[in-house]
Amino acid sequence: MKTVTFLLGILLFLGCSDKTQHSLSEILEESPSITGHKEYLDSPFVTAGNRVYMVGHQDGSFPDLGWHIKGEMGGIWNHPIKLMDGFDAQLIMENDTLTLNKASEFVNYPFANMHVFEWPSGDIEVERWQFVPDNMQGMVIQYIFRNNTESKQQPSFQFIGHTDLRPTWLGEKTQMFDAKDSSSFQSGQWVVQDDDNAWFNIFGSDQSPIAHESFGGKGNGSSNALTYSIELDSKSSAEISFIVSGSYTSKEDAQNTFTAIQKDFIPMASAKKERYQQLASQTKLTIPDKQLEQTFEWLKYNCDWLVRTVPEIGTGIGAGIPDYPWWFGVDSEYALKGYMAIGQDKIVHETIKLLDSVSVAVNGNGKILHEMSTNGFVFNPGNVNETPQFASLIWEIYTWNGDKKFLEKYFPTIQKGLSWLLEENDDNKNLFPDGFGMMEIHGLNSEMIDVAAYTQRAFDDAAKIASELGKEALVKEYAELAIQLKEKINEDFWSEDFGSYADFLGTDEQAIHLIEDAIIRADTLNKPWAIEELEATKGQILKNPSTALKPFVLHHNWVVNTPMEMGIADSAKAITALDTAKKFTNPFGVFVTGIDRDDSAGKDFGSFQGSKVFSYTGAVMTLPTGVQAIAENNYGRPDEALDYLERMTRTFSYALPGSIYEVSPDYGMMTQAWNIYSYAIPIVQQFFGIRPMANQKRVVVRPQIPTAWDEGTSLENVKVANNSISIYYTSDTIEVQQTNPEWEIQLELDKGSYVIMEGEATSTESNTYSVLTASGNKLVVTKE
Repeated sequence: MKTVTFLLGILLFLGCSDKTQHSLSEILEESPSITGHKEYLDSPFVTAGNRVYMVGHQDGSFPDLGWHIKGEMGGIWNHPIKLMDGFDAQLIMENDTLTLNKASEFVNYPFANMHVFEWPSGDIEVERWQFVPDNMQGMVIQYIFRNNTESKQQPSFQFIGHTDLRPTWLGEKTQMFDAKDSSSFQSGQWVVQDDDNAWFNIFGSDQSPIAHESFGGKGNGSSNALTYSIELDSKSSAEISFIVSGSYTSKEDAQNTFTAIQKDFIPMASAKKERYQQLASQTKLTIPDKQLEQTFEWLKYNCDWLVRTVPEIGTGIGAGIPDYPWWFGVDSEYALKGYMAIGQDKIVHETIKLLDSVSVAVNGNGKILHEMSTNGFVFNPGNVNETPQFASLIWEIYTWNGDKKFLEKYFPTIQKGLSWLLEENDDNKNLFPDGFGMMEIHGLNSEMIDVAAYTQRAFDDAAKIASELGKEALVKEYAELAIQLKEKINEDFWSEDFGSYADFLGTDEQAIHLIEDAIIRADTLNKPWAIEELEATKGQILKNPSTALKPFVLHHNWVVNTPMEMGIADSAKAITALDTAKKFTNPFGVFVTGIDRDDSAGKDFGSFQGSKVFSYTGAVMTLPTGVQAIAENNYGRPDEALDYLERMTRTFSYALPGSIYEVSPDYGMMTQAWNIYSYAIPIVQQFFGIRPMANQKRVVVRPQIPTAWDEGTSLENVKVANNSISIYYTSDTIEVQQTNPEWEIQLELDKGSYVIMEGEATSTESNTYSVLTASGNKLVVTKE
């Protein structure tokens, strides 16, 4: 970094004028990139940083976006405030104008993006590049103008920034109130301040403007222009770089950011490129399916796009962009397991710290929050499922880090949470907590299958944690509850008639109300098969009235598959239920609510047609599909699991190049945190079978590679505490490498005869596997 800065200083001192040597395009020249589809140029993209991010359309425009703050979720954000609604730009030559909001091409890079604008009449092409430096409250927008004629051209260029200094969602709950923005032109820059708050936005370029103008603004905002003269020799190019900075504390803070980025954005971009190369090298997947391989690589980048830092509150992953950029309990509880498997462990620990500290402050009883805005206000203190899922998350992360202090830190929250779960949410004392789980359907708040499954897993994992901490009384208590819950779930929630676990346990009265609502939903969506099934279920209830709690299969919600996701379903029931679940899919994955599917869904490859008001009705989503892949693997069906991954992969780059939408293929959030759960767990922990036991300095490797991956398959540099695991697989040979030779590798293979080609290992037989145990850096085994 110092060397790069020193060389830049020499070049500037010598008056070097070839600025393209220091452009973003040059830095990104050898980076991966994906060009978007022209039919999706009028859909969103994101340029991401952990402090600031920008959301606009791929055509270069900034239309109103989002519903959490209606029409305001796009633009440039520096949470907990917004900086700008966006900006306009235009190139003017004589009486002709090219407005830069109809790009002909959009190209996405891991940490930046680029738009191409064409001006046939002027034979000029314009590229707009942008990126956000790490840990900075600002960003760079760089324009490159290319003159394709033999003549010198001298157009003028106007940049209009639309400042809108306003608070984030629920800002009023923490006394953040928007006021009129006032602007002033200072030293070639526009400085804009909210009249009642120390909120600032500064923007300007690396060149001196020939004119400036203020236009007022939309609402409380302020629109301000800067105009420049651009010199274009024949067959040449020129560039201009704009800096946008902001602060929610002081003008000095915003100005310091502006100056720092303006001075060093090239080395900042180089540093971010190097960091992203490191992200790509961790848990590096090589498989015959190059589309899935590329998807997995870009999901690692997506994970970094979602990191959100507000120093006064903390750092954690947001759930999705543009409408869920803040912090969630359950989204993190799924996603962080995947983040850990791809080596992004720092953000895992920071997010857990944030969720725990705020949950303790707000709830104080072990309940984990559901949703929290970036101003610190907790919108929903927690749904029931989030508390048991937190316990399992802590155990899972411990298997990767082996840090007993980590367990000691969070076990008090777990202990309180499990007590709260059964003492305050289980009125009938049948061990099934009442309340909302993952399905946010009105009335579905009795004894839900996902809450039951995650509660069972929580007690099982809490028993393991208690054992690690030497709390033997709790080990016995938690283990016994886990056993009881497993038995009860398999008995009480199973519906033989439907070949599925029930959506919920409830009364006839509750079921009738839900059926009537579901019939209206099915009728609205024109699902006659669902109406017929629901009417038949209603008839059965009325013919056989009962006051007892019973299992009801009404919606075929994806959560009925959580007993298989958690591996607690009886094997026979699991296979039946997994086969049943296949009926509720389309080419992109699993329906959130099964009654929304119809016979045509299996052939539908088109865009998702959402309602005018944002809704998940009729949606196929990545989380249910990922859960199904995990469930299939748990019962030894990797080919079926791969089928679900391939379905999700069809949506990769469908709308936003380099990303997978929350709702398949192109609806909802354009990038979503829990997507990494849906890929990393099946690939890293199940296909390659990496089961870390860092507390014992041991890694169990139990591969179940899909048939289609039997050659040229590897997973390299999987971080496990102070060790790193790499696995290379062919149809008859498996090679396991580790960087720490003091650790133990426990390779568990299908029963058979094996020859150790390299390394030393002891061989034993379990009921299911041939087990080879070795230390050292490498173990190579082949079938005899």
